[in-house]
Amino acid sequence: MPRPPFTPPTEADIAAVSEQLGREARGVVGISARAADGSPAVVSTSPRLPDGSPFPTFYYLCHPEAVAAASRLEAAGVMNEYNELLAEDESVREAYARAHEQYIADRDSVGEVPELAGVSAGGMPTRVKCLHALIGHALAAGPGVNPIGDLALERSGWTG
Repeated sequence: MPRPPFTPPTEADIAAVSEQLGREARGVVGISARAADGSPAVVSTSPRLPDGSPFPTFYYLCHPEAVAAASRLEAAGVMNEYNELLAEDESVREAYARAHEQYIADRDSVGEVPELAGVSAGGMPTRVKCLHALIGHALAAGPGVNPIGDLALERSGWTG
């Protein structure tokens, strides 16, 4: 199985992510997207954290400006709009289901955790729950993989 696109984190990356998060970065296995200035925007996280707990969010949005942009959308209730889109548009539903499968495959390529079998992030494949996770996936996977993540990223205005 091919590995997802990320670069191994350097010590400087881990320090930057820890500063971005305001806490020690845990379980980071790669940097999956960077901002224009080269700082980490999305990290790939091990599906099992160092303390042994399962962690389903493989693509974790960490850049403070991107996190703030996603938070503004969530505060505005944009998830409701995207849930309506999923209910009404079969092609979006199908693409979102494919994004869910790809997300799981990416995470499983790093390590399979039985407790997470069939679970991705952000509400995939049937609802929109967390735009942070979906924007993180869109940034990591690139345009055209996660339709809701792409819409949220565009709407957020964050360009890195």
